[in-house]
Amino acid sequence: MDPFQQILKSTLARTESVPQTSTPPTPPEAERVPWAATVTAEDFLALAKARRTIYTLGKDLPVAEETVIDTIKGAIRQAPSAFNSQSSRALILLGKEHDRFWGLVREQLRKVIPAESFHATSDKLDGFTAAAGSVLFFEDQEVVTALQRQYIAYADNFPVWSEQSSGIAQYAVWLALAEKSIGANLQHYNPLIDQDVRETWNIPPSWKLRAEMNFGSIITPADEKTWIDDDRRFIVAR
Repeated sequence: MDPFQQILKSTLARTESVPQTSTPPTPPEAERVPWAATVTAEDFLALAKARRTIYTLGKDLPVAEETVIDTIKGAIRQAPSAFNSQSSRALILLGKEHDRFWGLVREQLRKVIPAESFHATSDKLDGFTAAAGSVLFFEDQEVVTALQRQYIAYADNFPVWSEQSSGIAQYAVWLALAEKSIGANLQHYNPLIDQDVRETWNIPPSWKLRAEMNFGSIITPADEKTWIDDDRRFIVAR
């Protein structure tokens, strides 16, 4: 297991929210924390710091495409979800299929943006197309609906929890790509493009598109990041 997968397991441990009738036995210490001797919270925070929004991307990936695919799958697989629903889905696009996707986005935007101001949008889309690939994140509404029917008391919460699951999956993938020195940025052109995506790649009707992540080689690093004051963001009570 590589260090990043160890970090994911230690920080994004799958949460089981389904009520249990009995408490499972506690595993031996060695089984509970096999990573503790080599991985620290500082390792995870260093990786989190390395994850930035990178807009200027290229097609020269630092690792093989199969490695990228496996990394994306592994990150989503390890991402936690409410009631262990595992509702997150993904479409991974590389090469010509990635270019094809952004061509579809361009055509849909051309329909709604005035021609005299479309050049700025076109330039932005050129930047996205210049990347090596895309991950389209979906949430399976069949899973959400089934949970609503099974747990009526929580029915109103499952759509919210589904969105949270998607966000965690997106962040997990972003971190995993950063560990491979792959840049990424996250976009949201749904629902404008939903139908085109569904028809072009034969997406199941129950998959609801939530976000689109570009990834590729880092051409221009991100600017220095700033933060708001901690006293506006955190409350600590003891």
